[in-house]
Amino acid sequence: MPDTTIETLPKGPYKVSGVFEVKDKDGETITTEKKTVFLCRCGASKDKPFCDGTHKSVEFDTAVEAA
Repeated sequence: MPDTTIETLPKGPYKVSGVFEVKDKDGETITTEKKTVFLCRCGASKDKPFCDGTHKSVEFDTAVEAA
């Protein structure tokens, strides 16, 4: 079992679980005590890089599925 898993949720965010570190655009670590986070894929979250559920109201749809 890997230390970190990343799951793409249908019409939603990336679910990241395990041991991980999130960095901002400047390479600075974003501190979180959580073992699971949801990262925005729709681009509309007001809490980027984290998902705030906005994908539902903007009707985000996954154009391409992982192969």
